[in-house]
Amino acid sequence: MDITDKNQLKKDRLIKGQRAAKYSTLTNLCLSIIKGFFGLMSGSVALIADSIHSFSDIFASLAVYIGLKLSQKKPDEKFPYGYYKTETMASLIVAVIILFGGLEIALQSLNGIFDPQPLKLPLIAILVAVVSVAASLLLTRYEHKIGNEIKSPALMSDAKHSLIDVFSSLLVFTGVLTSYMGYLIFQGVAGLMVALLILWMGWKIGKDAVLVLMDASIDPKLIQQIKGVALAVEGVEGVNGVKVRSSGPYLFGELHLETKKNLSVEKAHEISDKVDEMVRKDVEKLETLLVQVEPVKKDFIRFALPLENKDGLNSVPSSHFGKVPYFLIWEVHDGEIKNYQIKDNPAHYLEKKKGIKTAEFLVKEKVNVLLGEELGEGPRYVLSGEIIHCIRPEGSTTKEIMVNTKNIVL
Repeated sequence: MDITDKNQLKKDRLIKGQRAAKYSTLTNLCLSIIKGFFGLMSGSVALIADSIHSFSDIFASLAVYIGLKLSQKKPDEKFPYGYYKTETMASLIVAVIILFGGLEIALQSLNGIFDPQPLKLPLIAILVAVVSVAASLLLTRYEHKIGNEIKSPALMSDAKHSLIDVFSSLLVFTGVLTSYMGYLIFQGVAGLMVALLILWMGWKIGKDAVLVLMDASIDPKLIQQIKGVALAVEGVEGVNGVKVRSSGPYLFGELHLETKKNLSVEKAHEISDKVDEMVRKDVEKLETLLVQVEPVKKDFIRFALPLENKDGLNSVPSSHFGKVPYFLIWEVHDGEIKNYQIKDNPAHYLEKKKGIKTAEFLVKEKVNVLLGEELGEGPRYVLSGEIIHCIRPEGSTTKEIMVNTKNIVL
């Protein structure tokens, strides 16, 4: 998918979310009017409280609508990362409205507990409560479906709020029904339970929105997921500094790659692009990924010296490459020679491509420096691609050559 198609897909998702928020606003407006009117007619404190709740939903859905509308604006000089966080701001506004609505319902409900009043039109109040339950359930399912489809945190928050409406309407229905049966106090109790439920959800949505606005890392598993994908790319020696922040329905990330030292600019760019491609493919919501390449800090240098024979440190060095039978391989740690051993050259007995196969053998052995210069074009290409340096050995014997490598710095 090219950039144009991707941008069009994002725009289509935001428009779809905007449409869902508009339908939600109209539904809540209708519910608020119906519950408020019949709540006043019947004298049901629970129904009036639920009407206030639905009325607060109007502003919540309207905030989501405005947030999704602003999210469609293209990035500019002042907002280079786009306007996606307006959706998160909308979620925060939703949370504040929910909290104020919950407090208002709690006050109304406490009044209903201490001063309960009989219902005037109980059957109509019960019918309105049933309609409210059905409408809230349908709205919740619709918003959750669209919110999950377009990955919209504001719409998902509004869907959770609508789910609260389902439970609150059920509680109102129970309160109205028990009041009709003669237990007047249960209307106030039902309203208070609704208020506590609303306050809890408002706190949760508000907390999540604040964390996103403060660029908090709210998904540690995602960090590990991105790190794992990057490490699987050939040429990556290590990954650190992985950071991800949310911005509305999208994510912005950055990471540092460790590669072999003295990597060419072309090779580094190639690895960086591959990491970007693989991570974006694995994490669909990722809008941008900033990849910084830095050479890995090695604690030692691994050397290889061609040998004519196998006689320990008394072996005779060779000026050849592909046809030599042995290689002496050792490491230099902070000026000290360690872990030296003589290994057979597996390409020595081959008839063709001895040089290339020998070079591949040294790559497999993770050699950093080859002490020799008699290389063909093929082997030199293989070694340079893996950042294996080829330098002239200093000394006439194997021991002298090894000692002189103590001061080599790459």
